[in-house]
Amino acid sequence: MALVGCESATQAVDDVARRSAKAAVAETLTTQFPSVPNKVVTPFSDCIIDNSNTSEIAKFAKAAVVGVDETTVTLVRTILSRPETTQCVTKAGVAALAG
Repeated sequence: MALVGCESATQAVDDVARRSAKAAVAETLTTQFPSVPNKVVTPFSDCIIDNSNTSEIAKFAKAAVVGVDETTVTLVRTILSRPETTQCVTKAGVAALAG
């Protein structure tokens, strides 16, 4: 039973960190990437978070608290340059703009 409770608590913490991280990524896209249409900010944020590792999620979650800075922008650019993220963003962008 204790293990199940621990897993639930860990999942809850991970969910909060991911939501905070997503907010920081969305803010970064909105403020630092003006060419990204508002309609695709949420799908793009999802792609970036889904292709981030635990350390990167933690950095984004911290940025949600202390504010987005150039390190956050660089991290978003780094993750966007990954092939998996590029594919996700392309699909998400087409779907969002078509819908």
